[in-house]
Amino acid sequence: MARYVFHIDVNSAFLSWSAAYRTGVMGQQPDLRTIPSIVGGDQESRHGIVLAKSVPAKRYGIVTGEPILSARKKCPGLVVVAPDYHLYVGASQALMELLAAYSDEVTQYSIDEAWAVFDGFEGMYGPMISFAEDLKDEIRRELGFTVNIGISTNRLLSKVAGELRKPDRVNTLFTEEIEQKMWPLPVREMFGIGTATEKKLHRLGIFTLGDLAKADLSMLRSHLKKYGEILWRYANGMEMEPYIFEHEANKGYGNSMTAPSDVTDREYGHQILLSLCETVGMRLREDGVCALVVGVHLKTFEFEYSGKQKQLVSATDVTEEIYRESVRLFDELWDGKTPLRQLGVSTGKIVKECGRQYNLFDMDKYDRLEKVDRAVDAIRRKYGEDAVMRACFLEAPVNHMNGGLHRERRTGITTGIDLGKERR
Repeated sequence: MARYVFHIDVNSAFLSWSAAYRTGVMGQQPDLRTIPSIVGGDQESRHGIVLAKSVPAKRYGIVTGEPILSARKKCPGLVVVAPDYHLYVGASQALMELLAAYSDEVTQYSIDEAWAVFDGFEGMYGPMISFAEDLKDEIRRELGFTVNIGISTNRLLSKVAGELRKPDRVNTLFTEEIEQKMWPLPVREMFGIGTATEKKLHRLGIFTLGDLAKADLSMLRSHLKKYGEILWRYANGMEMEPYIFEHEANKGYGNSMTAPSDVTDREYGHQILLSLCETVGMRLREDGVCALVVGVHLKTFEFEYSGKQKQLVSATDVTEEIYRESVRLFDELWDGKTPLRQLGVSTGKIVKECGRQYNLFDMDKYDRLEKVDRAVDAIRRKYGEDAVMRACFLEAPVNHMNGGLHRERRTGITTGIDLGKERR
């Protein structure tokens, strides 16, 4: 009995989920997936970009992340639908519940992708590739949307496998297939390689994943530091770095957001962090838990990722304390020059009791802050999130509470929509 790792990724998730609801529940035609269409946000803000596109839209050269105005120029008859995050949360939950019915080890990586581990399940499900085909078809039949499933023996290879052929496919990438299937791919196809890193690798004469796998490790370290070694390991089919999954293993609470405009100064970055800490702290307090670890992750305008975390002296659910540590990590991570597109705050090592360790200088400070946070939470629950906000957000370009997918998600409300049942 072998260990198999499936990577399940929804094809054009937001558009697929919107289309499945419109056709399966509302009975609307045509299906968005069969015409040039996109899901896009408010065109007056930074979110006026293409969030997801149909295959017919892709044929016009429309790409995810480009402004909606640009997409309309490429395809004048383009159908644009607004995102429905409330629906997407429900569709994502339905997918995770279906996967959990087959595997006791499901790790959700984002709203539209997850890993499921099948260790010694062949006696129950039969050959794993055939089982993956059946699972893929069941998701399409029961939930109304398609997925790609990548199969391998670790998470990294299964994720790469899932990208090999799309959509609605099952792909394998086992160790013996790396040279044939993965090494010919351009370096940009590897997890963690953005535009800037791709350019650096090209300057070193590294254009394919095979080039990267065979590159001199000391040379990569000298040009890309430790990240060069990580990418070399990935190109040779080794597992992802553990920190990528730590927030899942620790059952952490976190939020992230794409900035309305690129972050180019620290004050603006700090303000976004505060808005994220507001929602993270509120969620911790709602669940009656505290966090021992605070982390920050950043994504540049070239989609390069970096992250850092720190363990606190005492577990906390105090917004100001989470914010203070987030700012410290942010200032250590960011060079102050590279424009940032996305910021995130996470917490981990969740415990039921805060058990604060006091010192002479803050013996009653955090007691007061805890009481203030709970009073503010109570007001917001009764009168809405905007009933109370910090003065620094009155004229700010960002909302005072950011992150998550939807305000309804922050208050624990789920959509309750079963796409499969409605379709039947």
